[in-house]
Amino acid sequence: MTLAPPEAAGPADYAAALDAILAQVTPILGQGRVADYIPELARVRPDQFGMAIVGLDGQVFEIGAARQPFSIQSISKLFALILALTAEGDALWTRVGREPSGSAFNSLVQLEYEHGKPRNPFINAGALVITDILCQRFAVPANAVLEFLRKLSANPGLNLDRHMALSELGCSDRNAAMAHLMKSFGNLHSPVPAVLDAYCGQCAIEMSCVDLARAMTLLANHGCVAATGERVLGVSPTKRLNALMLTCGTYDAAGDFAFRVGLPAKSGVGGGIVALIPGECGICVWSPALEVSGNSLAGSLALEALTSLTQKSIF
Repeated sequence: MTLAPPEAAGPADYAAALDAILAQVTPILGQGRVADYIPELARVRPDQFGMAIVGLDGQVFEIGAARQPFSIQSISKLFALILALTAEGDALWTRVGREPSGSAFNSLVQLEYEHGKPRNPFINAGALVITDILCQRFAVPANAVLEFLRKLSANPGLNLDRHMALSELGCSDRNAAMAHLMKSFGNLHSPVPAVLDAYCGQCAIEMSCVDLARAMTLLANHGCVAATGERVLGVSPTKRLNALMLTCGTYDAAGDFAFRVGLPAKSGVGGGIVALIPGECGICVWSPALEVSGNSLAGSLALEALTSLTQKSIF
């Protein structure tokens, strides 16, 4: 399903674009399914929607429930990866690949065939390797990711939902199987329970669209925190990370998402999708009902409409 854009907004008229997007997505809110395989996520009302754009100058444009915290889930993989890259550098890529998987985010088949080296850091197996790196570097890895996100979002009040973390940990059998398989190939160094606990913890961090859009300005600003100028990543690693989001960030629908939207993005089964326009802004949209790929149905359509309305993408 696609949304035909109305009369085009001006190239940078984000306020008008967001108003038009809300009008377009409202009739479809609630279509799709929440991620009911995680009991706590199954309780989330599916017909919610929020969207925020934060410019490098700090200006905020928002619509709907843009300030309501939600479970970031796999969006955390992006920020865990940035944190691991700052600690490990390019040595990280000896343990995880940079190719699209073409398979479900929790598939075991490819992992067995490729001797325990995950295709990319955004599928679950790859994220577990990244979490293992953080386990070797930090006493409480989930808290390290949380503190990192507090800094990037300029929101010291961000929290981790322990009920959500326990809910996810209780249905982590497939993640445990992947972790044990990678450990058998020598690609996981920490105890499996510690890796799973840290991974479920980081997925249970709660943030709003405004928080996440502000955090994404790091990658829009070539690796520097926009508000302070602090460099977190080099220009080349930032470029490569943005490319990885474009090719691998939206599960096995990444090709279609790039075709429709044309922005680097990372999604999560909590219904959030983060994206960016290089040199200009960070973006986040949230709507909990998902399409079959695991991406937010209304969120994907909203981002497609945004690039059509503003005529801004990386292409």
